Amino acid sequence: MPEQNLPPTIFHMLEKNLNKRVRVILDPSYGFEGKLAAVTREPAGIWLSDAEAVTLRATIAQPIPQVASREERSEIFIHLNSVQRIEVLHSTSSRR
Repeated sequence: MPEQNLPPTIFHMLEKNLNKRVRVILDPSYGFEGKLAAVTREPAGIWLSDAEAVTLRATIAQPIPQVASREERSEIFIHLNSVQRIEVLHSTSSRR
């Protein structure tokens, strides 16, 4: 039987981005930013260190949601069932 190449799972994709800054969107106007510290399979989730809770806002003039406010957190676990989107932040510019 020939070996099949299986597509990477979400866990493989997340593990490739360990120690990078990510934005995890839970709701169209709320999420978290932090350093991706760990990926767990049972329960399916991610750990963020140096995390911040972020509020996002979009307007008619600026339809792409922008960070409107931040609130410091330390470490947080986020279950993947509650995640709408995960963005890897490549920019090194100042966030504040």
